[in-house]
Amino acid sequence: MRHDPFPLMLFAAGFGTRMGALTATRPKPLIAVNGVTLLDRALALAEEAGAAPVVVNTHYLGQQIKAHLAGRGVAISDEPDEILETGGGLRKALPLLGQGPVMTLNPDAVWSGPNPLRLLAQVWNPERMDALLLVKPATQVRGRGGKADFLVDPQGRIRRAEGTEGVLYLGAQILKTDGMSHISEHVFSLNLLWNRMIAADRAYALPYPGDWCDVGSPEGLAEAEAMLGPAR
Repeated sequence: MRHDPFPLMLFAAGFGTRMGALTATRPKPLIAVNGVTLLDRALALAEEAGAAPVVVNTHYLGQQIKAHLAGRGVAISDEPDEILETGGGLRKALPLLGQGPVMTLNPDAVWSGPNPLRLLAQVWNPERMDALLLVKPATQVRGRGGKADFLVDPQGRIRRAEGTEGVLYLGAQILKTDGMSHISEHVFSLNLLWNRMIAADRAYALPYPGDWCDVGSPEGLAEAEAMLGPAR
């Protein structure tokens, strides 16, 4: 079931502290992987999927991101005083994103395979779903190790995982935002909203059939470049 176009939120406000010296003078979304910044890679996926409008939130070294996006038709949701986390940041950006479900994408990863946003749009069913998260078995992801995020039942619904068995959320989803109006916190993670959707049996997972690498550390950056192969 399709719903075109979806508005898209790109989360670009974080400090990127795990990158060490690489983010001392530039925000993580402007780190290049094989010559193309993480933010530009995310925007290319958005353009190919027909996402509109596209909103990017900013905080750490946000002026660099604003300058990078100048004249490109991307809206900015600035968080000048404090990072609002994923939930608070998305709620602040809702006036720019419009009504209805939205896509969100974390730029700090690279994808090799089908466009993740297109896959989500093709499977999204608002009659059954409040959230549809793109996932991959935790044992198969690059650049990330340790605990899984979710377990998936035969119908595709998710529950929280408690160990390494299960799937990892890949940072791409479609999400209904209505429930945010009932959250009193100013700064909050989308995990709070997911937990409510999980309890209502309205949160689903979609396995990603391609390859994916988290670019959250220098080691992840090197692994992502190896995964993609030489720059063309």
